[in-house]
Amino acid sequence: MTEPSLPTPAEEAAIKSRLVASGGRLAQEFGFNRVAGEVLANLYLTPREASLDALERELRLSKAAVSLAAAQLERLGLIHRVRKAGDRKRYYRSADDVGSALRHGILKFARAKAVALDADLQAAEESLAGLKREAGARFLAARVKRVRDLNRQAERLLGNPLVKWFAKLG
Repeated sequence: MTEPSLPTPAEEAAIKSRLVASGGRLAQEFGFNRVAGEVLANLYLTPREASLDALERELRLSKAAVSLAAAQLERLGLIHRVRKAGDRKRYYRSADDVGSALRHGILKFARAKAVALDADLQAAEESLAGLKREAGARFLAARVKRVRDLNRQAERLLGNPLVKWFAKLG
């Protein structure tokens, strides 16, 4: 029996590149920033921390795009900044338990979106209250009220201690 051959560095790089692209597409399909998905996937598949410069080169993206994505991922707890003594560059690594961090990050993202939606719905309700009560305005006001009620239920669900507990499970 012959032993399976180990992948060459070029084959490893190609595999990583495909997985990083998949991470970007998956993030985009869930309504997140594609670049953030690529940065997260890249860091997760990198055995040590990586500088913004290295991420920029490897992903072939602008420094601004990588920096914004890293800031977003850091806020969500999906990546962590690593400081190196005497080095002014910014280095990052993926969270140790990316599954738990991802679940927590998604919940945090969903709560923020629910809050933003509620503000938009409240503004719509206030605008509609000032209109004459014609049939079109009444219909629209009823729909806005229904969506706002559903959004509030979703906000309560996202804030439920059981949901938070499940997000921490690894």
